[in-house]
Amino acid sequence: MNKGQNLWKEAKKLIPGGNQLLSKRSEIFLPDLWPAYYTKAKGCEVWDLDGNHFYDFAQMGVGSCILGYADEDVNQAVINCINDGSMCSLNCPEEVELAKSMIELHPWADMARFARTGGEACAIAVRIARAASGRGKVAFCGYHGWHDWYLSANLGDTSNLDGQLLPGLDPKGVPRELKDTALPFNYNDLEGFKSIVNKYGKEIGAIIMEPMRGQAPGDGFLSGIRDIATGIGAVLIFDEVTSGFRMNCGGVHLTLGIDPDIAVFGKALGNGFPITAVLGKKAFMDAAQDTFISSTYWTERIGFTAALATLKKMKQFQVPDALMKNGEMIASGLKSIAEETKIQLKISGMVPLLHMDFAYEDGLAMQTFYAQEMLKRGFLVGAAIYSTYAYTPEIIDMFLRATKEVFVQLHKIKANCEKTDSYLSGPVKHSGFKRLA
Repeated sequence: MNKGQNLWKEAKKLIPGGNQLLSKRSEIFLPDLWPAYYTKAKGCEVWDLDGNHFYDFAQMGVGSCILGYADEDVNQAVINCINDGSMCSLNCPEEVELAKSMIELHPWADMARFARTGGEACAIAVRIARAASGRGKVAFCGYHGWHDWYLSANLGDTSNLDGQLLPGLDPKGVPRELKDTALPFNYNDLEGFKSIVNKYGKEIGAIIMEPMRGQAPGDGFLSGIRDIATGIGAVLIFDEVTSGFRMNCGGVHLTLGIDPDIAVFGKALGNGFPITAVLGKKAFMDAAQDTFISSTYWTERIGFTAALATLKKMKQFQVPDALMKNGEMIASGLKSIAEETKIQLKISGMVPLLHMDFAYEDGLAMQTFYAQEMLKRGFLVGAAIYSTYAYTPEIIDMFLRATKEVFVQLHKIKANCEKTDSYLSGPVKHSGFKRLA
């Protein structure tokens, strides 16, 4: 695996941060040893620069490839649209078709806008909500991208975003004038949210949150947020960039029974091709015409085509049901192995998007060891497992058998009161954002 790490070291000299996405940095998984680059990806299988073969139980394209890598049906649709021209001075009809399809899945919505990435789609939703409400403050819960409106939460207190997803985010470059415009609250803490509302009241124009991610909503939490948003005249936005299409064919809020005013979708929507959607009620979405939201490549044809092909296959093969089944198989297997090997393992998150934590003081070192030893056995692993339709019971079984072997090793290390990091061939993984040398 020298080729991948050698290229990664070169990349860090040429590209600030090494690449374009924190979640794909080698240091997040296995510093100095992670393969870092791929030559081919198909289904849930990956080949690195040295020709090594792995099964991907790390992130499956950071959750974007819900059907699996290089899905033949989606790829063929994209190839056809490329051959017919993926860009033109005229608009592509797939844009209207996708708007109809997304609204059909979400009957509460009337209109749709599209973009290419999750962060920019959230920024679009917040802009529309501010325009519709005429107010500037945004209350938020969860991770919503890299844009100024979000990072401004750390201007007053650099730890404000630590509990959302990524600790250590520095708001350098964000105008200090945005201080106190983004107000964080914690998931399932309705009283904490109420305290923000009591302080800022009708200055709040938008409330954006992930309806579900690390845990299920407590009784009355989402309905309480919904009622308060309506009461103060704020626009409620559900960020379903990560959660969408994993538990059902649409937003997880459909399962939870709470409708937002605007919802944002991404990741799984295009099965690896860039497309995001912002859906909403006409009363709010119309405000997009009162502000300026426009970009050339939001009209490019590939994303719309990929999304339509992905949605078609999701419905045809009941993909969300398969993701739930795979996730349950993985979760129950991990729990059984942890109990048998006496490893304290915490499993959280949505069933098709599991998160693993070793409940020890040196939990990060244990995660690093797990990634190191699983790599030797032909598996890419991290702290999260995004289930994919490409998993089979046989592949999941191989993954669990390999995991048991590594957990047996971890049990011996713990039983002998040894330091896990003494068994590492490189440094301990990063837990969040950290400047790279």
